[in-house]
Amino acid sequence: METPSRPSVIIGNWKMHKTLQEARAFVGGLLKNFHPHDTEVGLAVPFTVIYPLVEETQGTSLLIGAQNMNDSSEGAFTGEIAGHMLKEAGAQFTLLGHSERRRFYHEDDAFINRKMKRAVEEGLQPVLCIGETQTEYEAQRTHEVLERQLGEGLKDIPHEKLQNLIIAYEPIWAIGSGHSATPEIAQEAHHFCRQILARVLSEELAQRIVIQYGGSVTPANAHELLAQPDIDGLLIGGASLSLETFQQIVNDRYSKIQFER
Repeated sequence: METPSRPSVIIGNWKMHKTLQEARAFVGGLLKNFHPHDTEVGLAVPFTVIYPLVEETQGTSLLIGAQNMNDSSEGAFTGEIAGHMLKEAGAQFTLLGHSERRRFYHEDDAFINRKMKRAVEEGLQPVLCIGETQTEYEAQRTHEVLERQLGEGLKDIPHEKLQNLIIAYEPIWAIGSGHSATPEIAQEAHHFCRQILARVLSEELAQRIVIQYGGSVTPANAHELLAQPDIDGLLIGGASLSLETFQQIVNDRYSKIQFER
């Protein structure tokens, strides 16, 4: 079977950073010198700036998405936001299952699976985040954790709904530590994830699904990570907060990324 060409994506995850004024200034500066070659780029931004940035980026290839959503369409869930609200605001994708949501807000695989189902129902492109802790990594449980998070996160979702799924592998021990996984370690984890996807979905779909790497990505290591055969893109945290740094990664002429709408 011929291996299909995989779309890929760079996403900057701003987390709880940037006011509306700061967000507009960042996007305005990014678009002034936006030469991503065959690259298209997304920003996962705070809820408060989704709609204004969607307006700012009309007619460009820069995509705006959310960092999280609830599994319900509405209800008495103070502080939460529904997928259709994000969609109405113009969000095109949403991160789900980020390690900080799992760790700080105790989101388990079953909850993340319900959010995945809601996202695809609402027509939001899901970015399912997975990854092991330092303790799990040292105990050589990486494969066990990734297999569980993928299997449970994708459980009972029709395969036709997952055509645009993105997986983001983020080893928790590398996030914000300044110590990225080596390209070899990251590639091995990505290849294993693709094997699991082939088993729980299908070989054809596994070869189409984008798998990003995240965890202390910088301009210094981005090219080497992207050169790995199973690393299709990057989910960038801290380095996405600096316009200069993020732009340097995005505009790298060696990037092999193309975002599938």
